[in-house]
Amino acid sequence: MFIFTIIPYWVWISLSAIFFGIGEFLSKKFAMNPGWALFSIFILVDILSAVAWLPAIFEKNQLSITGVIWSIVSLMATVAIGVLAFNEELTLTQCIGLATGLVSVVLLSR
Repeated sequence: MFIFTIIPYWVWISLSAIFFGIGEFLSKKFAMNPGWALFSIFILVDILSAVAWLPAIFEKNQLSITGVIWSIVSLMATVAIGVLAFNEELTLTQCIGLATGLVSVVLLSR
């Protein structure tokens, strides 16, 4: 369990969110072209996301704050995938919402 504490919780949250974003990418690809290979890779990536989450909650031991931070960071990863990989566009209101989400992560991390 020592590795859980030598790496900061925000690194674990970031890794979990990155794997979650990759999973979102794979789920969109799967929706566009279903197949067992994509499905299997999606499941593996989703498991990695959950595994990276466990050390974050272990170290921080505060579900209410850690969970909200993870949710916002994962949301931002999903939006980044949508915008960068699938050319989805954001409205000004949506950009403002993302900016306030980022501010909330900063405030909750203190």
